[in-house]
Amino acid sequence: MSDLNTDTEKILVIGIGNCGRHDDGLGWKFTELIANHGKGKVDTEFRYQLQVEDSVLVSKYDTVIFADASHSKLKQGFEIHRCKPAAHYFYSSHMQTPESILYLAKELYNKIPKSFVVAIKGHIWGLGTTLSRVAEKNLEKAVMSFERDFFKIASR
Repeated sequence: MSDLNTDTEKILVIGIGNCGRHDDGLGWKFTELIANHGKGKVDTEFRYQLQVEDSVLVSKYDTVIFADASHSKLKQGFEIHRCKPAAHYFYSSHMQTPESILYLAKELYNKIPKSFVVAIKGHIWGLGTTLSRVAEKNLEKAVMSFERDFFKIASR
């Protein structure tokens, strides 16, 4: 991501998951790799779960990327798609979706950053700190695609 122009755009990558539960750590690992490749040009945060308070955080950025492991069957092993605000937030402080965080940022702070979800297919969810081989391959493909295509996707 050496071509990031953060003089004009503040970018945040939020890794969601739990690196102590095998492939549930995919969002964190993706975020770590993007931070290393971005050489300080993106801000990063790591979350076990999104919470209502994250709406103030995302309201301070122009672009936000939510990275998380997925149980869904994803054709390429990962998926990158636009994220839009949705009025389905939960009154519990846990279990917020990226869409609900954007909705709250819009309602509370009148700010809607350009947002994307990076979903990476995981396979093993029990206790443990290593990623499965399949998840590692999906992660590698997701990082390569993100670094190669992110600005094409973002400009749509």
